Amino acid sequence: MNKMVQSSSNSPLLGVNIDHVATLRQARGVNYPDPIEAALLCEQAGADGITLHLREDRRHIVDEDVYRMKPLLKTRMNLEMATTEEMLNIALKVKPEWVCLVPEKREELTTEGGLDVASQQDHLKEYIAALHEAGIQVSLFVDPESKQIDAAMACAADAVELHTGQYSQAALAEDSAATAHELQRIQNATAYALSVQDTFIVNAGHGLTRDNVYPIASIPGIYELNIGHALIADSVFMGLEKAVHAMKQAMQGE
Repeated sequence: MNKMVQSSSNSPLLGVNIDHVATLRQARGVNYPDPIEAALLCEQAGADGITLHLREDRRHIVDEDVYRMKPLLKTRMNLEMATTEEMLNIALKVKPEWVCLVPEKREELTTEGGLDVASQQDHLKEYIAALHEAGIQVSLFVDPESKQIDAAMACAADAVELHTGQYSQAALAEDSAATAHELQRIQNATAYALSVQDTFIVNAGHGLTRDNVYPIASIPGIYELNIGHALIADSVFMGLEKAVHAMKQAMQGE
């Protein structure tokens, strides 16, 4: 598989998650703000891709958003979803460039951890094969652990997205020891994956902000960062296009 073109700055690519534009819309049950408009603005501002999570409970992104957005994007769609038959059928109809398979619990505020690939390889092999048959590349959202990376490769995934949630929480709490520990875990997982298969794609994301993103973006081998909540929060104060620019600058240490 050929990787996508790396950014000229040698910084990872930026995938912008626009879920929380839809969260604001759903809070009032109206038809604004439109996440499709947000996605197109992010692309114009330099986003390298658009990520959206169609959750089973449809708490933010809804089916119509996915179907309307796909033909309008100029970059690529990364559709996050649970490994259910319903979501597989939707993906096969929409045909996003990428699907990222994630664990999902209805009561959680946001995704709490990585997918346990190692315990469900048979199911995931069949699931991934069905997506591949439709020409869709597949990433698995996993904790930064070698056993999960090994399992992802055994399932023929094209990429993993390393869960940076624990790192981000430690950084927000200003716990320097825990932040350093979690950063090392992510560094080790990235190096391990590429030592096993140097063409494998390693992405990362969850909870990253302008204040904590640079150490993750600096890890050799990280290909793309997917960032949503903090970037959308920044846009409240600076506008969406400036928020995308600011995040890209933060990823480069500026």
